[in-house]
Amino acid sequence: MADFNNIGLVGRPGHAGVVDTLHRLLAFLAAKNLSIIVDDLTAQLIEGHGQQQCRREELSKCCDLVIVVGGDGSMLNVAKYVASDQVPVIGINRGRLGFLTDILPDELETGINDVLDGNYSVESRFLLDVAARQGADKQIEEQHFGSALNDVVLHPGKAAQMIKFELFIDEKFVYSQESDGLIVATPTGSTAYALSAGGPIMHPGLNAVVLVPMYPHSLGSRPIVVDGDSEIRIVVSAKENLQPQVSCDGQVMFTVSAGDEILVRKKDVQLKLIHPPEHSFYQACRSKLGWGSRLVRVDD
Repeated sequence: MADFNNIGLVGRPGHAGVVDTLHRLLAFLAAKNLSIIVDDLTAQLIEGHGQQQCRREELSKCCDLVIVVGGDGSMLNVAKYVASDQVPVIGINRGRLGFLTDILPDELETGINDVLDGNYSVESRFLLDVAARQGADKQIEEQHFGSALNDVVLHPGKAAQMIKFELFIDEKFVYSQESDGLIVATPTGSTAYALSAGGPIMHPGLNAVVLVPMYPHSLGSRPIVVDGDSEIRIVVSAKENLQPQVSCDGQVMFTVSAGDEILVRKKDVQLKLIHPPEHSFYQACRSKLGWGSRLVRVDD
């Protein structure tokens, strides 16, 4: 187990409970004489914190563990900065569902103390990279636009209209489609937007990607699960009048036009996600999704 001596803190803005939790966390870590680094955005939430400070983009250069106080959205934001440096992250849940943020605020001290004592598990979660070839000349070099821990989504933007596109997997033609768009999700993202669109729940340990059509104009169009190492290519129809958008984890990264190609591949490095003792993906599903607990047998 790794020794964690330099701890980075990231907090979700606009949530009063996050500030309270950050202050508790600062006091707890300071009492252990650990080096604490606060990113610049979080520092604005806790003025006068008295700790080292750096830009969020540089946090992983200074830390050997990052603690995120917020919801899954906060974890998604941090993942793109720390995955490349293989700095592990753990979350204290101040959001709604919290599939990626395991520790409850009331269990802060116990949960973090277990981690510092080496009593934890590490899970690797892969991310997706998205690039595009834009313009009439498709021989030009593709341009990288972003990464996603949950999903890459092609959608119409503000206009509630259907998009026409073609899908290729490993250069094999799959189908042409008219729909509101397409969600390309990792196993991590299978319990997020893709689930709302009717996609399957995938265990986070799977090396797989799910492609979920959004309101397709065909009853036979269903989600497809493919190998995680596949290259996914989406070609916007040459007759498409709209300018659809491509989002990574809910953030719009770029706009595409008729004939443009979107390329989605697995990222070379993975996010190291730390879980407290006794963590179970299935227990998280029971808790977050309202699955039934074990039946209680009543003796006569």
